[in-house]
Amino acid sequence: MDEEYVEAVLRLVEQVPPGRATTYGAIGDLVGSGPRLVGRVMSQFGDAVCWWRVVRADGSTPDFLAERAGARWQAEGTPVRARPGRSCAVDLVRCLHVPQVTD
Repeated sequence: MDEEYVEAVLRLVEQVPPGRATTYGAIGDLVGSGPRLVGRVMSQFGDAVCWWRVVRADGSTPDFLAERAGARWQAEGTPVRARPGRSCAVDLVRCLHVPQVTD
């Protein structure tokens, strides 16, 4: 994976303030790729940044991250919504943050 691309994704993720979230797709739009490639960057390099602030379009995280992300969201006061029978998800209507590309 191109190092410049990885750095661009991580810089955008670092812009998301506590209590807010963005989506893999929003980041992908800004760097000229799709959400899956952003997800791949996050899975390989996301531990260095606030990974719990990047979610799917429905506000959820992959199931294996749900418990850890939920604890972070609670600590930061991130608005969440219940999903019956599933883990909670970020309420993107209330907390969506779209980072800006800066040079």
